[in-house]
Amino acid sequence: MFKENVDQIYRKIQDEICLGLELADGQGKFEEELWSREGGGGGRTRILQGGNIIEKGGVNFSAVHGKLPESVKKAFKVDAEDFFATGVSIVIHPSHPLVPIIHMNIRYFEMDENTRWFGGGIDLTPHYVFENDARFFHHQLRNTCDAYHQTFYQRFKTQADDYFYIRHREETRGVGGIFYDRLKPENTGLDWDQILNFSVDVGRTFLPVYTELIDRNRDKEFTEQQKQWQYLRRSRYVEFNLVYDSGTKFGLETNGRIESILMSLPPQANWAYNYQPTENSEEAKTLEFLKKGIDWI
Repeated sequence: MFKENVDQIYRKIQDEICLGLELADGQGKFEEELWSREGGGGGRTRILQGGNIIEKGGVNFSAVHGKLPESVKKAFKVDAEDFFATGVSIVIHPSHPLVPIIHMNIRYFEMDENTRWFGGGIDLTPHYVFENDARFFHHQLRNTCDAYHQTFYQRFKTQADDYFYIRHREETRGVGGIFYDRLKPENTGLDWDQILNFSVDVGRTFLPVYTELIDRNRDKEFTEQQKQWQYLRRSRYVEFNLVYDSGTKFGLETNGRIESILMSLPPQANWAYNYQPTENSEEAKTLEFLKKGIDWI
């Protein structure tokens, strides 16, 4: 019954976030596609394109089961074959270059009573880093974490800095956030219901935080130069997701639905050879913030 309960709560979170994002955008509507996975389970892919603020956004729910491929068993260091996995995954690419990209994922994985865990996180990728926005974002995440354990925020922030790192560029994907994996009673001091509640609260932190960041920046004027910089920053997002992202790899290796897996990619991204921003420009200042270990609190 536990996994069925997680399934139902995650479905509800998907519904809440889609409704809230439509209200925040003011124009766009999500289109839903129901899909089934060969081998077991399926999901609800919801995509908003061409909105007032959201150029392309995905809010996906999935609940899949079946046999784990040998490559995934080896990566997870497990011997069992049958698995169940459910989660909500979100990536929002705004049309406005001063509104940040945001990503969130909450997930639950189970093989048997002794092999199961929660994972997830939420992180922010501004095209231009505004310090007040980054501080607000991190304060809200700390509040969510502190309600469960005083060590969670710093522990999960450090893991986000390490995970959302583009090693071949030597820069973080954005200003980080929180990232956690394999949460269970043994490593949290919480019972399973409390860990589920934490996962749900992370999910419900997304909407008020992102709508606030949209409203702070949506009416600001921007230039064509800033738009071109946005396309360059999106290319870094693409590089991370295709080279390093574990969710992308898991989806591809478990025969997931390719359109849903790659919904995280922006509608347009540009690559320029050896682009160097002008010294002391806003673009150069943004690059200075793309480092691990910045204390935003």
